[in-house]
Amino acid sequence: MRLLLTALLCLLAWPVLSAPPPDPMLATPYRGDVAVPDFLVSEKLDGVRARWDGRSLWTRGGARIIAPAAFTRGWPTDPMDGELWIARGRFDEVSAIVRRVRADPQAWRYVRFMAFDLPANPRPFAERVVRMRALIAGTDNPQLAMIPQRRFATAAELDAELARVVAGGGEGLMLHRRSARYRPGRSEDLLKYKPHQDAEAQVVAHLPGRGKYQGMLGALQVRTPEGRRFRIGTGFTDAQRAAPPPLGAWVTYRYTGLTSTGLPRFARFVRLRDDMPPPDPER
Repeated sequence: MRLLLTALLCLLAWPVLSAPPPDPMLATPYRGDVAVPDFLVSEKLDGVRARWDGRSLWTRGGARIIAPAAFTRGWPTDPMDGELWIARGRFDEVSAIVRRVRADPQAWRYVRFMAFDLPANPRPFAERVVRMRALIAGTDNPQLAMIPQRRFATAAELDAELARVVAGGGEGLMLHRRSARYRPGRSEDLLKYKPHQDAEAQVVAHLPGRGKYQGMLGALQVRTPEGRRFRIGTGFTDAQRAAPPPLGAWVTYRYTGLTSTGLPRFARFVRLRDDMPPPDPER
């Protein structure tokens, strides 16, 4: 009995590690058949999606993100969904910073958490935006910001905004239904609008290069979640050809439609993924 009591006291004294937040809300592709005024629109940032549970940061896949204490100092206790972001075209840099086991305060000083939702708030999205704006305005920390949300009257205005963002080096737009509640999983209330398609595949082989790429990577042979195999031969830097994504890793690729056999057309490497996302209905 004494041993059992001692064990129980030890368990009670042991620090409780916070668990990752519930699964996030995920977008489906925009297909042009929605009432545009029903949505609030923001830029789709090329950062690392992260979730704040009120105490800690987590990746979309549920891995703990080790950030310097100063980075989250003064943040609200309300859970927030957002992107860890530096600037357009700097995904690889922020991804490397987030993956480090030990936080480097010097590297993190360029990173901002760009909030776009409040997962624990039960109100419609338009009201969550008002609450989010007030929370962040009352936080004296420049590394916490909010992604601007705008409303457009017509599809033509939306298309013009997409063209402007892409011309400036952005990825695309996110449309969030103003009346929608936050619900985990794929949702028709959250749409992504991009001028191209992208998806994920797993690396199964490295194919050797020729000519100027002799002794380097020529192409990746990859396998989709559905088991289809194809090659990705473009989109790599020389550094990536010299040290390609390892076998078994997941990569994001960009493509333009499908061939008659159902394979991605003009597949181009985009980036190495830190974790594998859930199945996407567009695939």
